[in-house]
Amino acid sequence: MMKVNFFLLLVLFACSSEPKYQPITKDYCSELQREQTAPLSTHLAPLEAIAASKTGVHTLEEGDASMISRAWLCEAAEKTIDIQYFIFSTDNIGLIAVDYLLRAADRGVKVRMIVDDVMVEADAEDLLAIDAHPNLEIRIYNPTANVGKNLPQKLKSMASSFKEFNQRMHNKTFIVDNKVVITGGRNIADEYFDYDHEYNFRDRDVLLIGKASNDITQSFEQFWNSELSVPIREIVDSTDYTLNSKATYEYLHQYACNPENFWPAVRQQVSSMPQIFQQFQKSGELVWVSNVSFVSDVPGKNEAESLGGGGVTTDSLIHLIKSAKKSINIQSPYLITTELGQQLFKAAVQRGVTVNILTNSLSSTDNLEAFSGYQRERENLLNTGVHVYEFKPDAAVRFKIMTGALQKKMNFTPRFGLHAKSMVIDSAVAVVGTFNLDPRSANLNTECVTIIRDKKIAGDLFQAMAIDRQPENAWETTLDSNPDGEAGWWKRVSTWFRRAVPQSIL
Repeated sequence: MMKVNFFLLLVLFACSSEPKYQPITKDYCSELQREQTAPLSTHLAPLEAIAASKTGVHTLEEGDASMISRAWLCEAAEKTIDIQYFIFSTDNIGLIAVDYLLRAADRGVKVRMIVDDVMVEADAEDLLAIDAHPNLEIRIYNPTANVGKNLPQKLKSMASSFKEFNQRMHNKTFIVDNKVVITGGRNIADEYFDYDHEYNFRDRDVLLIGKASNDITQSFEQFWNSELSVPIREIVDSTDYTLNSKATYEYLHQYACNPENFWPAVRQQVSSMPQIFQQFQKSGELVWVSNVSFVSDVPGKNEAESLGGGGVTTDSLIHLIKSAKKSINIQSPYLITTELGQQLFKAAVQRGVTVNILTNSLSSTDNLEAFSGYQRERENLLNTGVHVYEFKPDAAVRFKIMTGALQKKMNFTPRFGLHAKSMVIDSAVAVVGTFNLDPRSANLNTECVTIIRDKKIAGDLFQAMAIDRQPENAWETTLDSNPDGEAGWWKRVSTWFRRAVPQSIL
């Protein structure tokens, strides 16, 4: 899930921490032959000249490609890996991701992780054990809600500082050697990489090489050095635990080596990444762009405001919408428009701009509170003249972009929901980032977006978004018709009760 809201916080309060890992009795790693990966600088050497003045851009539409790219970059890293995420789960994807980070740290790579406090789904003891590695450090952003706190402390924090409690870090960046970056909508959890058995997201990341990585690195440093990013060892008292880092690391290594958890076919794709990397350079899938901007809100966004205030990401997107001359195409999993947003779209339509927005349907959404907020304003939004489409839970596009290995091995197709946050202006400017069209992204969460001014990238993204709006993938919603009735009665009733949640925190 992506949203933070009152009901989610109640769930967090009520849930206990993840169960402890089961012991592993078989040595899977001794049976696994690992191929040595050439260092990243070797792969980037032919690109040094162009990377100094331009940014190589490659959009990651498929979950497995995005996962495999991260794994390969971990293996190729030489100096640093800096990552920040809203969600980092200790599910299959999360455990394997940590194993890759630990193996990089074992080689001497300095690994730094910033994770938002609300959605850290790991035991404090395990976080301390991983943080104990001399080359790996974990910091928790705005630790007011979860890590190191019992239920009474969480309730007190929420009651005494409601606004601060709701200010979350929604940025998602994965930076290797300050040269290559993956950023976009995906968190680290099964459902963002098509590995969940029940529900997966249609999501999008963008891989960046070269010039733009400098701005993203600077943004990470700003978050890392912020007083809101607190080292885990300052939040949790290590003397309360009997830490056994060696056992934790061995568990993670054996888990990732087990072919039942990390299929050999997928591992082979990671090993093949050097050849794939060369191929997409030659084929033009890596596009070199002169004008790429990374825009990020600052830590502690709107500290002096109440529940409003905007931010630099908000201002950037408003500017782009106002600049549109022909078309605006948007994907946003959560669509809660305010009067300001509705007026922006109305003004665009009145000057002849076609506005298409794809969001989740009630059947596909993972967040009933957010859908309730959208439902309340849907008629007003449609009255502005925009075209609204709602994603189907059985969208046909999932067969194309969902991890093929999962479908073949498990012989099932989980429910699908939209999670990509993207925009195309006039088929010339592409935006990929973390920003949802809702008050929370506008005013509370820190967000980041990559703005790519290139007709090739924008055109390809436009085509992908147009496919997602096709009848086999989405319903078109009008003033006379919407697909709410396609959802079960219980989901419809549950959504109605969410109307008690203020839209300012949805």
